[in-house]
Amino acid sequence: MSARARANGEGSIFPYRNGFAAYVWASRPDGRRYRKYVYGKTRDEVHDKWIDLQKKAKDGPITSSDITLGAYLDYWLREVIKPNRAPHTYSSYEGFVRLHIAPGLGDKKLSKLQTQPRVVQEWINKVARSCRCCVQGLDARRPEHARRCCARSGGQCCESYLTARTVSDIRACLRSALSSAIDDELITRNVAKSVKLPKIRRAKRRRWTTEQARAFLESARSERDPLYAAYVLVLVLGMRKGEVLGLPDDAVDFDAGELVIGFQLQRIDGKLLHRETKSEASDDTLPLPDIAAMALRDRLAARERDRAAVGEVWQGAPLMFTTRYGRPVEPRNFNRSWDARCRKAGVPKITVHDGRRTCGSLLADLDVHPRVAMRILRHAQFAVTMEIYTDVSSEATRAGLKKLGESLDG
Repeated sequence: MSARARANGEGSIFPYRNGFAAYVWASRPDGRRYRKYVYGKTRDEVHDKWIDLQKKAKDGPITSSDITLGAYLDYWLREVIKPNRAPHTYSSYEGFVRLHIAPGLGDKKLSKLQTQPRVVQEWINKVARSCRCCVQGLDARRPEHARRCCARSGGQCCESYLTARTVSDIRACLRSALSSAIDDELITRNVAKSVKLPKIRRAKRRRWTTEQARAFLESARSERDPLYAAYVLVLVLGMRKGEVLGLPDDAVDFDAGELVIGFQLQRIDGKLLHRETKSEASDDTLPLPDIAAMALRDRLAARERDRAAVGEVWQGAPLMFTTRYGRPVEPRNFNRSWDARCRKAGVPKITVHDGRRTCGSLLADLDVHPRVAMRILRHAQFAVTMEIYTDVSSEATRAGLKKLGESLDG
């Protein structure tokens, strides 16, 4: 009986120097086809390697020993990050790779890069001290009257450097990719782990006092701000902006006095995504304080009035917070409304996320146990809660020092 004919892509076994060799047509991570070879002293030895190689080629891309970091990053983003991580994570990593990692290190061979920690250190140092306008050519895309960097007449650099946090995030992106390459058995050392960065000093976050938070909410309530209930959820329940805007219209159970948190609304790469929250720790069912329950009742009533007023042009997004035409509220527009309300209420301007931190700080001022606050804020790690608890208000600091002074006063 004749041997089975080789199928397309199986390659062949042939004499080679003092032994034998075989090849199989395989795909690289970037999609290109190439011949992958195996070698051995005897035909049987090569045949076993050849069979194993055929199985690997059918399972997916096979990397060659000369693959560059840029080619591997393309595969890593496409096959590892995009299917398995949150859209925001993929968008961030893709930007780091496209703007910083690939231009500086993309042509380096993975096998050589693992022995060149100095090259990676020099690259990250250059990233940290490079002006974004100059490196990315931002001025060239701006109207001539709006240019502010080297492309402007006079050529004075605007020195728009990346923050230390962003540089750290770029390093973390590279480190994650190289860890994946180790899992794929392409390299044995992650040189990004040895890269040194300046220490990141934690920025002093602004927060409101109880009186300022009350003034903010009172201003919104008295003027019938359509987002009043959203502000309450941020300051009273410590909800994130995306969680508030992505709250389904049936998420509240008024009879049980509970609110179910499980979705978020984000605009990523030009698309508005309504998806699950970032982690299981973010999902929870929280009891509703009276102020939140009343605000949400009013919000649903206002939503029905909007639906009746616009009639057939109502878009019908199944969300708690919508525009007057039933469309989702844009996250940027929510930021603008928050900032405008800060001005109207006469309170210091803080970000929406600082409003969430204000909730945590006020809980600390009220001596709420940190474990209870962790449940309310839905932190995945207790250390995050304690970071907020250690950032006590000046009033609490003053009271603590006064108490200490009285105890030591002889």
